[in-house]
Amino acid sequence: MASFSIVLAILLWSSLGVFVRLAGVEVHILLFYSTFFSLFFQSLIFTREKFRKSIPPLKVLPFIFVLSICLLLNTFTFLFAYSKTTIANAVLTHYTAPIIVAFLAAIFLGERINLRIMISIAIATAGLWIMLGGATIMDCIRSVLSRGFHITDDLVGISSGLLSGLFYAVLIILIRVFSQRLNPYVVVFFQNLFMATILLPFVKTIPYDKLWIFLLMGLVHSTIAPYLYYYGLSKVQASRTAILGYLEPVGAIVFGILFLAETPPLRAYIGGALILISGYLTIREE
Repeated sequence: MASFSIVLAILLWSSLGVFVRLAGVEVHILLFYSTFFSLFFQSLIFTREKFRKSIPPLKVLPFIFVLSICLLLNTFTFLFAYSKTTIANAVLTHYTAPIIVAFLAAIFLGERINLRIMISIAIATAGLWIMLGGATIMDCIRSVLSRGFHITDDLVGISSGLLSGLFYAVLIILIRVFSQRLNPYVVVFFQNLFMATILLPFVKTIPYDKLWIFLLMGLVHSTIAPYLYYYGLSKVQASRTAILGYLEPVGAIVFGILFLAETPPLRAYIGGALILISGYLTIREE
């Protein structure tokens, strides 16, 4: 089932926190080397004639370049939100994406927004809120209403989180379009090629002792996960795919328990259960 391909991809991506901790390098360094090494694995597909024939024409490459820019903007705005506000604020604003996707998919892809999708989004959002122990978003809004508009770190972080949610939503819509019209494996190769090219001028060092981590990330997070995700998104509605994205923080908690000896509070289990219910409703409808 295509939905399970998406779920598996999301669970693989949810292990990123462990690799980020292990690498201990700046984000752009991590992104560059993981995408750079992924090109070696992905280039192997071109040994087969059917993939060489699937190379998109030059007039399509600018659109894949836009896809790469959206992916970079999504990543950087999300991480910038982490640096300016609480984790709860950053994650909650980032996951406004499913709501945005539902409306964008209705406008640009002709997908219907039914009651089950809206219920799934509501359950997953509530679960995420409980898991993160609430947020200071409402405090920020009340502060603006009572004291007037003042730029604070929380406000900047929340704005950046909302932007990351918007870029994430646009990214899902673009992938949905490309995966139906182009070979998804070829799209992933060119997407990573453009990302590595964009990041290259900002990379000044080679952390030799971390190369094995980058190599593994290039295989797992930049090759296998995108392949599974693009395949699933070619067959699953964009709005349902966005809802399944809520499973990522659940997977991150599980990996934190297994590999980082982290002990989440009870609310994490309650919120995670709600998100799993939302994911079940989404998969069941398919």
